[in-house]
Order: sequence, then structure tokens, then C-alpha cells
Amino acid sequence: MTERTVLYLDGAWVAAESDETIPVENPATEEPLAEIPAGTAGDANRAVAAARRAFPAWAATSRSERAELLRRLHDGLAKRAEEIGETIARDVGTPLRIATRIQAGLPLTDIQTYVDLLEADEREERVGNSLVVREPAGVVAAITPWNYPLHQITCKIAPALAAGCTVVVKPSEVAPLSAYQLFDAIHEAGFPPGVINLVTGYGPVVGEALATHPDVDVVSFTGSLRAGSRVAELAARTVKRVTLELGGKSANVILDDADLKTAVKVGVANAFLNGGQTCTAWTRMLVPGSRQEEALELAKVFAEGFAPGDPLDPGTKLGPLVSRAQLERVRGFITRGISDGARLVTGGAGTPEGFETGHFVSPTVFGDVRPDSELAQEEIFGPVLSVLSYQDEAEALAIANNSRYGLHGAVWSADTDRALAFARRVRTGQIDVNGGAYNPLAPFGGYKQSGVGREMGRLGLDEFTEVKSIQL
Repeated sequence: MTERTVLYLDGAWVAAESDETIPVENPATEEPLAEIPAGTAGDANRAVAAARRAFPAWAATSRSERAELLRRLHDGLAKRAEEIGETIARDVGTPLRIATRIQAGLPLTDIQTYVDLLEADEREERVGNSLVVREPAGVVAAITPWNYPLHQITCKIAPALAAGCTVVVKPSEVAPLSAYQLFDAIHEAGFPPGVINLVTGYGPVVGEALATHPDVDVVSFTGSLRAGSRVAELAARTVKRVTLELGGKSANVILDDADLKTAVKVGVANAFLNGGQTCTAWTRMLVPGSRQEEALELAKVFAEGFAPGDPLDPGTKLGPLVSRAQLERVRGFITRGISDGARLVTGGAGTPEGFETGHFVSPTVFGDVRPDSELAQEEIFGPVLSVLSYQDEAEALAIANNSRYGLHGAVWSADTDRALAFARRVRTGQIDVNGGAYNPLAPFGGYKQSGVGREMGRLGLDEFTEVKSIQL
């Protein structure tokens, strides 16, 4: 077991107020990996006090000083990349090659993005006789989830620190170990005391203490719709700025002239990335009714290529779900989907052969899914793909937009202009045309109940600033 029984406050590793700890489990073996402190509201208060004390001096630092410290942090994480990948493979269950390439690699991109922005010219705008400037917003509470445990921290702290804010990080207690590796690198980089702090613990204790704290100016939260709604409600009491990145039920729309095989192959891989535990997963595949059976046959073949396996095996494409609770939740959706009349094409709720230990579920594909059914409306957060048919493009658009979420999506067509026109009408914060690549400089966030605000790129930086007009 790894001993991580301290918090990081005011530039030092310190004991928590309470001796209570939280166990961290390996989801592939169900064996204990580590114990972390069950932080208290008092610990959260100490962290906020340290961040508040550090804020004036940090806000006054130059852009080049902040860029240099972020560059050191980038380099410290880069040398730990393999170790971080293995840690996330163990505490999340992400297959090692994905954990190394994405889970450990994307945080480096997050940080480098803001080093580059700090090294660019500072934006100041003249509007009539006013000079419009941006200033750091203050103390930030970053509350993050378990599915991409390091990236979801770095995509918040990098812009916050770049903006001149100080930060308190509250990571998920389910998969917190990469956060400790991050703070090892933060300490090594030499950030001034109090600029960035770590408090582990449960959301209803530490998270709510941060959301209600009068000295926290911004809350940046990623997680479930239920928890995000609670954070927003609590933060409203002190009129904080809140950014929320919540759930998704993204539609992968394959138009009738698309390369069906490519679109289905990429769509299945996207839906099953990280065991389907990805908010942007394309979990609804929309296909023309005349090609539904062909699409289902392809989806079955590609899905069965995601056989469950040991996440530490470099050949594994589908690891376990993160916890027993998550496993039972996903199984429940599969069972109810069958009862509701959807056609089970492959997979199912049973334990995969040879995996009696660990939180494994088979890659699952459903056909004949109704647009208003639970399978098509609820975020399952597991390797479950729903295939829906449509009769014409207008119906495809109506189905794609028939969701309380609006985070991500995709559209495929042999005619790029047709696909782009369709993409413009889908109510989502981002959408990929014909497999367009992820762009870390572009804003990331959702419409509707997928969230409020944006992360990544310059707009992500703006979330941590206040706008001031100076009349001349």
C-alpha cells in the first residue's frame, strides 16, 4: 500500500485535523492501494486561509514569473509520466497505454497551453474612452472527478495560476493518487507557499466547505449533474462565480452518404474510451434506418474487440470500471434496457468469463433503442452503446437534440459542407466533423445541463479573471 496520509497546505505537507482515512482500491483486483486523509471542514478552512494570504503577492507577479513556474511544473510532470500512467491504470482502471498517452499526456498539454498564452502579448482593449483590463478573480476552489483525475485538475489549475489566482484543489477520493504526484511536482517547482493547496476528503464535507466559504471567489467543478447542481446552489449563497462541467449523452450522427465502416469503428472506440467513463463519450449512434442492420453488425464486431483485460497489460483496450458502485449502476442500466425492449446485440450485465474478481463489465451494444428511453437519455458512464435509427436528416437532428445534455457529439458525411451545416444545428458545446481531432486550444464546455462556462484555451483563462473598465 502507498502511504499518502498528509495534505498540502501553505507550501508544506502537513497532517490533517482528523485521523480518519479513506481507502483507495485497485478496481481490477479489489485490493487496497492506499489510504488518504478524510479531510475536514477545518482543513478546508486552513487551505482557503493560506490561499487568501498568498493571493496579493501572487496576483502581483509578472506573466513571465508565472510562466516560468508553470514550465517547471510541466517538466516535473513530464519526468513522472510513466509513473503517473501506471498509477492511473491502478486506481482508475484505465488501460496502461491510454493512461500513459492521455491520462498522463494531456495534463502536459494543459500546462503548456497556458505557458504559451502567458508568453504571448497581454490583452487590453480600448472601448471609447475606457481601457478594459482583466485581473485575477481571487481564490479558486477546484473540485475534480475520478475519471480523468490528473487532467481534470491541470485543466483548472493551469489557467487559474496563469491568471494570477491562488487555488485549493479537492480531488475525488475514489482515484486521488495522481493528485499527490502532481503536488510532489508542484513542491519541487517552487511555487510560493499558499499559492496552491491540496485537501482530500469527501464531497459533502470538504467540497461543500469550499463551495460555501466566503473567502473563495471562484468554484470550478467537474462531476455529475446532481453534485454540480448542489455546488451551484451552495455557491450562490455568497454569489461566487461558478463554472460547471457536468454530464453528457453525445450523439454520433452518421448521415446516409457517410463511410459507415469508418464512422462506426471510430464511434465505438470513442464510446468505450476509458471504459465508457468519459463525459464526452458518443454513447448514442444515429444511423439511417435502411443501414441499421449493417451498422449493428459492424458495431458488434468492433465492440467485441474491446475484450476486458488487466489494465496493466499493454494490449488491454477495456479495463474495469472504477468501483463496485459504478459496476452495479452500469449493470442496472443494461438490465433495464433489455426489459424496456431494446435489442441486446453483444455484451450484457453478466460477469465476463474469467473476471470473477474486479469491477469488469462486457462491452455492450444495443439496437432498436427508442429516443426517449432511459438508454438514450441517461448518462450510463460505462461501455454501453445505444444505436438509434432515423428516417431522414430532420429526424436525425431532432433525435440528436433530444437530450437535457449538450456537451459533445459527432457527424459524418461524404460531403464536408453538409456535415458542417448539420453540426451547426446540433445544440452542443463541441462537435467533431468526420473525426476532427481534439484541439486543446479550443474552448471546452456544454450547453443545457452539461454545464456553465468553458475550460481550455483563452476562454478557459478568462473564467478566472474579473473584467475592469478604466475610464480615461
